[in-house]
Amino acid sequence: MAPPLTDDHDALATPGRERPSRLIDVAVALLLLVADAVILVVAVVLLVAVGLGTAHAPSSPSTARSSDTPVLAWLVIWGVPVVAAVGAVVHARLRMPVTAVVQGLFTLACTFLAFAWTRMLLVS
Repeated sequence: MAPPLTDDHDALATPGRERPSRLIDVAVALLLLVADAVILVVAVVLLVAVGLGTAHAPSSPSTARSSDTPVLAWLVIWGVPVVAAVGAVVHARLRMPVTAVVQGLFTLACTFLAFAWTRMLLVS
């Protein structure tokens, strides 16, 4: 005869993690929102500063600006959206929907800025 199911047995039988509280989710989302905003403001200021600095610089048509750009710069430009996307997926897997949405929006903003940086670096 099988033993009766109790609350202790049900707790052990259900695999997975417990979802963080909504308060923790919102608090982490707010902290990340502030950090993401600072990152985006710095990126936009750098984009404008570099764009204005290169707009008046004389450039020869035979020299491609992308060859002057170090590989590390390309890794940073396209690495930040990738890391942001991974963060959004991790928070979604942790069952933190508010934080996942904030990180998803940050991923979209970073991807837009990455395209802007790439266009600025490739167009002479």
